[in-house]
Amino acid sequence: MQSSYAERFERDMGCTEAEWLGWLPAAIGACAWLREGHTARVEIPPGTLQLSWQTRPPRVIALMRMPVLRVGFVFDGLDAAQRHAFMKRFDLYMQRGGG
Repeated sequence: MQSSYAERFERDMGCTEAEWLGWLPAAIGACAWLREGHTARVEIPPGTLQLSWQTRPPRVIALMRMPVLRVGFVFDGLDAAQRHAFMKRFDLYMQRGGG
């Protein structure tokens, strides 16, 4: 989890698209959302979050291969505190393994 979140940013997730889509409903909680292809619009009153994702080549370290999904986040109509509150829950639900 970060101390602040910009209105627009990208990050690489170590998962497949199927895993991402399986985790997404729990990560966004009670927020209404609509998926279209490789995008989703999440209603976070009083604003929205536009998500977009694309599969990238896997990371290869020696014999290990890790899937990579590049995810774009674009917030609209949410201040810094509202973005942080949403992303705090989102990041906790998306966290896998490690610390």
